[in-house]
Amino acid sequence: MDDLLSIPSRKEDHIRINLEEDVASNIKPGFERFRFIHQALPEIKLDDVDVGLSMFGKKLNSPLFISSMTGGARRAADINQRLAEAAQAEGIALGLGSQRAALENQEYQKTFQVRQWAPDILLFANLGAVQLNYGYSLDHCRRAVEMVEADALILHLNPLQEALQPEGDTNFSGLAKKIELICRELPVPVIVKEVGWGISEKAAGMLADAGVAAIDVAGAGGTSWSQVELYRMKDDTQKYVASAFLNWGIPTTESIQMVTKAVPNLPVFASGGVQNGVDIAKAIALGAKLCGLAGPFLRAAVISTDDVVRLITILRKQLQITMFAAGVKNLAELGQLTLEEEK
Repeated sequence: MDDLLSIPSRKEDHIRINLEEDVASNIKPGFERFRFIHQALPEIKLDDVDVGLSMFGKKLNSPLFISSMTGGARRAADINQRLAEAAQAEGIALGLGSQRAALENQEYQKTFQVRQWAPDILLFANLGAVQLNYGYSLDHCRRAVEMVEADALILHLNPLQEALQPEGDTNFSGLAKKIELICRELPVPVIVKEVGWGISEKAAGMLADAGVAAIDVAGAGGTSWSQVELYRMKDDTQKYVASAFLNWGIPTTESIQMVTKAVPNLPVFASGGVQNGVDIAKAIALGAKLCGLAGPFLRAAVISTDDVVRLITILRKQLQITMFAAGVKNLAELGQLTLEEEK
């Protein structure tokens, strides 16, 4: 395990780099390849288009969630508060960043504890799955959930990021069985996500066998964590190694299709390069249930809660208009639509 004192510093680096540098993936997420068939006579009212749904027993006002991004850094406290306030105001879900730093050092717990600002939202706790090979146990997962009063736990998979980090934890052997134990024993649902390189059919099948409640594909096309890590590197050799992976990963739309094919009955979340409400609609038509954004929300949250609320409002309105122009009045109908794919 790397020096625990380095974790907050690394998290501060991640926030700073995401805000100041171009860390977009070289890969397109694939939404541009799909289009809806426009319906000039939709036979519905715009106001009747319902973008709400239920997930894990909670009512959501839209299939949008704020994806995991920050934690374990002092700067994250204000950011997470604003994200939580906006999620509460708009009735959407929020995923917290990795809570490892807070488990190792109690002074960072308050940067994650957002229930006072968001008592009703669907809230996801978060830990790196690989830590199950570095001394973490079911108890650590319980503590992460209890720390923030979460409704579910995200275990994130990031083998490429860990391999590129000088201080990375790279023993991913036997993780499926350990994830299975957590899924079986933890009293809340377990979601497994990537961090930006996508989930394959093979990985999806293994995760379904382990008993996960949902999979977030977190495909290539949004933030590239190989780019983020490259900006952290001081050593030219490490930079040359990282530079080879700028085009690595499964585009988000391909990963959605892979996972829904492999495990058609498991809820799929889509994140990675989602830019607007039209992309959200496309992801749902391809099989996703929830769609997450991280970078755009981070940039809004460093300004104000109102800016986060404004972004949520824009995304929801774009989604509603997309559904109206495609002639569907709810998310179930949207999920049955066939998209035209450009070759």
